[in-house]
Amino acid sequence: QERLVESGGGSVQAGGSLRLSCAASGRIFQTSIMGWYRQAPGNRREQIARITLRGTTDYADSVKGRFTISRDYAKNLVWLQMNNLKPDDTAVYYCNIDRASSRMYWGNGTQVTVSL
Repeated sequence: QERLVESGGGSVQAGGSLRLSCAASGRIFQTSIMGWYRQAPGNRREQIARITLRGTTDYADSVKGRFTISRDYAKNLVWLQMNNLKPDDTAVYYCNIDRASSRMYWGNGTQVTVSL
C-alpha cells in the first residue's frame, strides 16, 4: 500500500535546525526519485529538493546551501536536514515522488514554524 509519513517538524528560532524524516512504502521508495515539498499559508505547494536513486540531489534556490536531502535505502526513509532556518521557511513540509501531482496520494505533512 501507499505510505508517506512525515515527521520531525516543530518550532524553532531563526538560525536553528531541524531534521525531517519521511517513511515511504518500499515500492515507492525503491523505484522513485524522491522529493521534499512545502506549502506556506496562502501559497502554492513548491518542490524544494529531490534525490535520485543514485543519490544525485537538486535544490530550489530558496533552500540551496541550507537544506540537505538524503535517503536511507535500508529503512525506506528520506531525510531533510534543515540548517540556518528562516521565518520564510515556515510551512507544512511533505515528501513524495519527484514531480508529484495534486491528484496523487499525499501524506499529512509536518509543520515547521520558524520565529524571529
